[in-house]
Amino acid sequence: MGDAAAEALRRIDAHHRAGDAGACITEMHALAAGAGEQPDVLQELGLRYTLLGLFQEAERCYATALARRPDDPSCLYNHATTLIALGRLDEAEAALDRVIALAPGDGDAWYNRSTLRRQTPARNHVAALEARIARLPEADPALVPLCHALAKEREDLGEHAASFTSLKRGADARRRRLQYRVEDDLDTMRLIADTFDAGFFARRHAGHDDARPLFVVGLPRSGTTLVDRTLGSHHAVTSRGESADLAQAVVRLAGPASGKADLVRRTAGMDFAALGRAYCGTLPAGGHARVIDKTPGNVLYLGLIAAALPQARIIHLRRNPMDACYAMYKTLFRMAYPFSYDLDDLGRYWLGHDALMAHWRRVLPADRFLEVDYEDLVADHEGVSRRLVAHADLAWDDACLAFDRNPQPTLTASAAQVRQPVYRSSVGLWRNHERELAPLMRRFEAAGVPIEGHAFDDRSLDDHKAPAA
Repeated sequence: MGDAAAEALRRIDAHHRAGDAGACITEMHALAAGAGEQPDVLQELGLRYTLLGLFQEAERCYATALARRPDDPSCLYNHATTLIALGRLDEAEAALDRVIALAPGDGDAWYNRSTLRRQTPARNHVAALEARIARLPEADPALVPLCHALAKEREDLGEHAASFTSLKRGADARRRRLQYRVEDDLDTMRLIADTFDAGFFARRHAGHDDARPLFVVGLPRSGTTLVDRTLGSHHAVTSRGESADLAQAVVRLAGPASGKADLVRRTAGMDFAALGRAYCGTLPAGGHARVIDKTPGNVLYLGLIAAALPQARIIHLRRNPMDACYAMYKTLFRMAYPFSYDLDDLGRYWLGHDALMAHWRRVLPADRFLEVDYEDLVADHEGVSRRLVAHADLAWDDACLAFDRNPQPTLTASAAQVRQPVYRSSVGLWRNHERELAPLMRRFEAAGVPIEGHAFDDRSLDDHKAPAA
């Protein structure tokens, strides 16, 4: 990579850190126009386009790089990632087949391939996965994605006991590699509730008036992507998918903080109008009435959203706690959601999240905050979709019922599922593993959380504290 390209990439990264999406994209387009013979530059640009949710541009960069290096596993893998986002799943599977043939030690390629479709007795990779795993020492990092891949394929084949055995082996291996304390996250959630309390909401805050932001929040695997695709199919709506732009704007404008607790306290007195302007400056261009941000972590910022963006709408997805936790447990998130690889961590985090949402339920403006149950969404998709569209203050659009034909890119753990019509087979799926998930059920029972017909109540974070050991 030449000095000029390296300097251009540094400028692009500086624009991104400063929240100047327009300047960032302009520089990227200019660099891409002259990088046709520089696969390394194209790979770097593809990564940055992907981070900005510009998957069409990322795919073009990766495809051009791949034309120069057709047998480069990293070029193939990156191209497959954008193909998944664009819904070109058969092409993505073929690309990942090629990655695995060239670099069989790439565990991520095995895992991603397993998620692209439902495996069948006639067409699966179970034997190849078992053979690959048998050759690996327990400390090999590839063991984690390979075990998750094997668990997913065995579940597809109805081999539930064997699936959970593989899943637990992979999750345990992943958890051993993490330096994580769930109590740190629970402390942060308690501090947020204490800081953004009824007194905070009783005070007037000068925010930024922009009606476009529509935040869809909820724990991972709770149905946020389905809502995103449903609303995003509306002619007046677009989606930015998952983005760190709000979190980055908060950190940038709050100023230097000594840690999470200091950051939370500083944000309560920040310039909310400036935060709203900074965030809206990152929204995609176009004349859309609403722009969806479906970043799960934004649940921590709902107090800031209410103050900084007084016209923004918020939708929270809920799901049966056992189904929600099992769905997270079996998903390999890699860098995100470190609580998801241990059942005790999962149970405690779910309780903390549930309590924080009970707090937001009490203090957020009722006309801007809507809660939807995943089970209702899949049982009555049209009825719930009409509620969602009405909450967004939009006229009904029949396209919302054809979300599986929505051409907008998506790159989440549900990227393959949302290319299908609504299905209900994930409801109650945890019951295939009642014995293995019994410790999680006992955690919820001890906290007074009903498993059947779960009632989302108004208990405080202190009520949700873990019982003494």
